[in-house]
Amino acid sequence: MPDLVWSDELENDLAPMDDTHREFVASYNALLAAAPEDMLAAFDTLVAQAKAHFDLENGWMEAVDFPGCHRAEHDRVLAVMQDVRQRMARGDLFFARRLIEELPAWFRNHVNGMDAALAFHLASIGFDVASGTCSPPLDAAGGARGCACAVLSAEDGTEN
Repeated sequence: MPDLVWSDELENDLAPMDDTHREFVASYNALLAAAPEDMLAAFDTLVAQAKAHFDLENGWMEAVDFPGCHRAEHDRVLAVMQDVRQRMARGDLFFARRLIEELPAWFRNHVNGMDAALAFHLASIGFDVASGTCSPPLDAAGGARGCACAVLSAEDGTEN
């Protein structure tokens, strides 16, 4: 089975996201290299890392009301991983091997699709992932652009 190799193609220019992606790659490769007797522990590490990664992104998405399909994909992947983990604990490694084969393609697609869209959206609205706040980014002329985090007034429909 091929390992995952970190490359610039997996960069989304959002350091905390890129860091968790690097950790996923390392955890995946550790699982791939694990001896049979260590496979369950290595899988547990991968699942824990994926959950932390997804929780981080889900928090950002919740803060900016990002579309739920991305969160739903995280939930589906975790559900599959947890099902596979239960099977592994019973000694059934068939689905674990299939998941390990499929994860690199899924990961590359997810990072370059859904995660890239999230990173772009966060940057475009001036969302600071460290503080969890939004500030309008500057346009090329040095002026502020609109921020998706702006609140509309209930009285007249204008932005506050």
